[in-house]
Amino acid sequence: MADRNAEWWRGCVIYQIYPRSFQDTTGDGSGDLRGITIRLEHVASLGVDAVWLSPFFKSPMADMGYDVSDYQDVDPMFGSLEDFDALIAEAHRLGLKIIIDQVLSHSSDKHEWFVESRASRDNAKADWYVWADARPDGSAPNNWLSLFGGPAWEWDATRRQYYMHNFLASQPDLNFHNPEVQDALLDTVRFWLERGVDGFRLDTVNYYFHDQWLRDNPPLAASVAGTNEATTTYAFQMHLFDKTQPENLTFLGRFRALLDEYGGRAAVGEVGDEDRSLQTLAAYTSGGDKLQMCYTFDLLGPQFSAAHIRGCVEAFETAVADGWVCWAFSNHDVVRHVSRWTRPAGDPEMVAKFSIALLSCLRGSICLYQGEELGLEEAELAFEDLRDPFGIRFWPGIKGRDGCRTPMVWEAGADNAGFTSGKPWLPVPAGHRARAVDIQNGEQASVLAAYRAMLGLRKRHPALITGSIRFLDTEGDVLAFIREGGGETLLCVFNFADEPASWPLPQEMHAVAAIDPDGAAAALQEEGLSLPPLGWFLGRAG
Repeated sequence: MADRNAEWWRGCVIYQIYPRSFQDTTGDGSGDLRGITIRLEHVASLGVDAVWLSPFFKSPMADMGYDVSDYQDVDPMFGSLEDFDALIAEAHRLGLKIIIDQVLSHSSDKHEWFVESRASRDNAKADWYVWADARPDGSAPNNWLSLFGGPAWEWDATRRQYYMHNFLASQPDLNFHNPEVQDALLDTVRFWLERGVDGFRLDTVNYYFHDQWLRDNPPLAASVAGTNEATTTYAFQMHLFDKTQPENLTFLGRFRALLDEYGGRAAVGEVGDEDRSLQTLAAYTSGGDKLQMCYTFDLLGPQFSAAHIRGCVEAFETAVADGWVCWAFSNHDVVRHVSRWTRPAGDPEMVAKFSIALLSCLRGSICLYQGEELGLEEAELAFEDLRDPFGIRFWPGIKGRDGCRTPMVWEAGADNAGFTSGKPWLPVPAGHRARAVDIQNGEQASVLAAYRAMLGLRKRHPALITGSIRFLDTEGDVLAFIREGGGETLLCVFNFADEPASWPLPQEMHAVAAIDPDGAAAALQEEGLSLPPLGWFLGRAG
């Protein structure tokens, strides 16, 4: 029993909350920790195991909290440390774990560490960030680029040096090659462990270390050939030296050792590593002495087909022998999957129900993003309403991330759909009101009901939580696989097509009974399965 509790994260369901958009209790238009606490019963009602909170630390909010100025305090916008303690207590009362977002690769330029570091070249924290001299012609030390556009270097007039930033210029990168920096960051992790958090989501976990020799990144041949396809210059390089350095494995070992001191704690890393993501995930989760799990962006793009899902999952299963993955279709950085995957003239509600059935059946842990249980689509916002620096910088070629960050809709008839009594920080889309929680709570055929049903089904079948996965051959846009474990064998079949499909049952599954009879109108016949468009079948072998 103790071992099972220690591995609660394996196969768990995580629900991501973007605090600024969940529930406001003060009328200032931004969500807060108290708001999350009073809405936790909704989260628990879904049947999830854990809640991931996006950053709520003190911050100038240049990147909506991913620029931390104090790792050990709550920004007044979100409340206080006492509010956080109350949230933890309520979550644990409801049987929910709390995972918090640790942004360790960089801080805000307003953090006291950076203020001291930039003051001179010989102070106690002079080497806590990545500083480098200009080239003889005054240009940046190398060709590294920022994800948010332009060089990854900013000139500082006080030190008369450049400092590195993978993101905004107001987000300087910490120097992980300095052991004191690692110690200080691990101390901030310990602070939250002492307050009772159950785990951490590690933002940009493969960005911690940089190449000590500051070597130039080589060009990426594919992007040079398809220059017109690249929306940012970041895509023009092979990022060999500005991230994913081998030294990171040692630090992740230190991080895991700290978690293990507290027992039953877990970490999930965000890996953004282009064509090396699976290899990186394998390295970061192997051996049982680093991260428990990671997630990549493989299923967060526009591809929606049986072949794509099978390719991603099989590639992971092949590359990662003893590690663990966390699958997600949406989060706070990408267009909502209902909008990405609904074809012209398609039904977003069917896509939402199909998606949660599929996600619930994949091998690994799974992560849901607030509002997807309502089938929310991406919001279309005017330029003047944008708050995301990425969207503001690259508009209109890239619209940014605000479209998936609009407020939760709780009550269809209330002001701002029950999110706030003030002016919301982002508009509440009119089209979202019809999908509010209070409306869907009373509908048996709603997306919300489908989420609760599928997550409940997942909980009742051990094979879906920790069992093995094996794909079966199919034709057309049909995905079929077997999940096996816990004394049961389950058949999972999904029709991605807009047309009906039939699929003959394999010989090994000749005696199979549906376990989700009301799910998707699939018919089990003597000759095999008959699947409607975006239909699925879940069955148990006899």
